[in-house]
Amino acid sequence: MAKRKIIKINDDKCTGCGLCIPNCPEGAMQMIDGKARLISDLFCDGLGACIGHCPEGAITIEEREAEEYDERKVMANIAKQGKNVIIAHLKHLKEHSQTRYFNQAIEFLKENNIDVPKEIISSVQGPLPCGCPGTMVKDFRPEKKSEKQTEKTIPSRSELRQWPVQIMLVPTAASYLNNSDLLIAADCVPFAYADFHSDLLKGKVLLVGCPKLDDIEVYKEKITQIFKENDIKSVTYAHMEVPCCFGFVNIIKSAIDSCNKEIPFQEVVISMKGERLK
Repeated sequence: MAKRKIIKINDDKCTGCGLCIPNCPEGAMQMIDGKARLISDLFCDGLGACIGHCPEGAITIEEREAEEYDERKVMANIAKQGKNVIIAHLKHLKEHSQTRYFNQAIEFLKENNIDVPKEIISSVQGPLPCGCPGTMVKDFRPEKKSEKQTEKTIPSRSELRQWPVQIMLVPTAASYLNNSDLLIAADCVPFAYADFHSDLLKGKVLLVGCPKLDDIEVYKEKITQIFKENDIKSVTYAHMEVPCCFGFVNIIKSAIDSCNKEIPFQEVVISMKGERLK
């Protein structure tokens, strides 16, 4: 066994709603005794397709000793469940650019004489509207303009008021935190949202992190400490529209509740094309 990323289910937070189960393309989770359970390390790819479908924020990703993910054993499990589950799994692999596992899956189907209709492959190569859009490849570039058509822009002024900005690097007792309006941003937001500085950051102190790839339980402890040690006037959480970003909402709300303070909270959602949705 070796260390790798794998999902972790908080038993206390899990209400047994079961929304995560159909959104695990590998079939790594089952409902047992009224709770979602990870039934095999072998089946969990650690990509977190299930995270955005948990309304309680009970699922996170941790790095621990685990058996290596085995695509062939996953396919042996999935093949029994029918064509639709096979398609969902292949799409999941394609979305996350898991070419090696995708090819292994196709090889398994062929070796076991499981029909792989052309429409399956074409559906995988087309639009991918399933549960893990966070890593879907999209190209938003406009058509090139001629030199005469190129618009001249006036340089914008940065509204950043402090350093560092990464959640893990900001000291809980930093002077700029006290009496601040806090902006917590998923780290893709400043790149996607052109008006990030003028619309969201202006007048606020910034904390940045990734709710999918980082350990958000550690973030919860850090943010709770910040709330307890400082007078925070308000908290805004800005994140992308992809499911993996939503899990941090409950983490922040829980941190606010833990500090026993009345802190106004606002959620801002940005689309992958850089539009403010909320």
